[in-house]
Amino acid sequence: MVQAFLNRGKNLLIGEHKSILSAAMVIGGSFLASALLGLVRNHLLAARFFGGLEADLDVYFAAFVIPDTIFQLLIVGAISAAFIPIFQESFKKSQSDAYEMANASLTSLGLILFLFTLAISLFARPLSGLIAHFPDQKLDLMANLIRIMSLAQIIFTFSAFLTGILQAQRRFLLPAVAPLLYNLGTITGIIFLSKYVGIYSAAVGIVLGAILHMLVQLPLTKHLGFSPRILFKPNHPGVKNMLRLMPPRTLSLALDQIERWVAVNLTSLLAAGSLSVFSFARQLYVLPISLFGISLSQASFPALAEEAAKKDYSGFRQTLAKTILQIFFFAFPASVIILILRIPLVRLAFGARSFPWDATLLTAKVLSIMALSIAPQAVAHVLTRAFHAVKNTKIPLLVGAASMICFTLFSIVSTYFYGWGLIGIAVGISLASFLDFVLLYYLLIGKVGRLEISWKIIKMSFVSFVSGVALYIPMKLLDQFVLDTTKTIWLIVLTLVVSLVGFSVYCCISYLLKIEELNDVFSMLRRLGNWRRVLGESDEVIESNPPA
Repeated sequence: MVQAFLNRGKNLLIGEHKSILSAAMVIGGSFLASALLGLVRNHLLAARFFGGLEADLDVYFAAFVIPDTIFQLLIVGAISAAFIPIFQESFKKSQSDAYEMANASLTSLGLILFLFTLAISLFARPLSGLIAHFPDQKLDLMANLIRIMSLAQIIFTFSAFLTGILQAQRRFLLPAVAPLLYNLGTITGIIFLSKYVGIYSAAVGIVLGAILHMLVQLPLTKHLGFSPRILFKPNHPGVKNMLRLMPPRTLSLALDQIERWVAVNLTSLLAAGSLSVFSFARQLYVLPISLFGISLSQASFPALAEEAAKKDYSGFRQTLAKTILQIFFFAFPASVIILILRIPLVRLAFGARSFPWDATLLTAKVLSIMALSIAPQAVAHVLTRAFHAVKNTKIPLLVGAASMICFTLFSIVSTYFYGWGLIGIAVGISLASFLDFVLLYYLLIGKVGRLEISWKIIKMSFVSFVSGVALYIPMKLLDQFVLDTTKTIWLIVLTLVVSLVGFSVYCCISYLLKIEELNDVFSMLRRLGNWRRVLGESDEVIESNPPA
């Protein structure tokens, strides 16, 4: 029995996930766990640095933007848009050729990133002054933090390629576990070092987390036959194809990074702690987007790429429509819950004695505005990957440019000329997200054909509105007449009870209106309740030896 349990556990770790929902469950579960650890991390940061050192916390969030932007543009852009489809195509022909292409790509991009990182480290101080308006002493601190965190990005480069190789072969579990260890590394640094080195503890924790992120994925990639090595072949056909497909995706990601750069620049002109408040609100806003939008889009991408390669868009449309509806079904109620429970959620996530009440209210206001765009922003991820699957990276680039122009102009005008501060930035994010979704959706159906899902989306919107009313009424009654929410335990009870009521109403009305995506919820619950199937006996997760 013990041996059977161990075999199933091994199967779960190395098995191939055949279905999109099965893979999304793994990715989504890891996003949720990682997000919870991220909330713990930021709760520690708020507790340790608000109440006198919030300016240092602002500097930390600002410093992280520069090295992370370079990583996002070079590495994430290459893997998401170019590496995985090319690797899959090569792998079907020859495993050895695919792994050679992976090493050649890793070497070429790793060298480019190293040169960028070296330049950033040398010019960290002037770059800090370019992005933020902090005093000179804080800009010096920002430059030092940039240099430390840049080391983590080099490690992440290697780890990101391991993730791409595993996901291309539909091994999602260990790549999903890696972010958990990354957050644990950061938390460890804050807990054990903040007393001695202040905000530097978070930067050191990021380096530790990057190392753990890499180490957890390395054994499985070796088990599958990949041996990492330096292979400088910039003229390798796979590398050349990847570099050819990269620029539009890289530019598209650069547009996404504008949001962060603009936010840092504008919030650094506001009161100390403003950037931290914005970062805290954005973290809660991004959580359901990652949990439902990114997880389902990542899980569906290999299937979309395979359908697109057949040049028959009927299967592609079916997969895409199903994924979009699944994202909407989960993202709509998440948006409503965050909108109604914004203050309890902020208090639970970041509430500490050193985190003032006015900061709590401001964080909740910013969060409520951004929550309105959670669903469209979540769906935009799968729409972007759908374009990548048909090897069209230009349209997402142009759409991203339009939405970022909208965000930048609105944020600057509302902040500089109307004094809206963080509220203006939040409104700009929501407007840009809606524009991004609308343009991507209609341009995509113009290319692959109509998806016939509009009426289903309208029904989900109606159910979400009714559920929001069902959430609001018990929350007010419990908060004002039943529970003493000044105490954390009753605040947790309030959040859980109200969320359960709202989710129950959402499911009941969805059942009455025959919304098919409700069956996916029941399917996931059945799988979670059947430990044998979860451990690998289902036809969704099969034991697999390394391909010959």
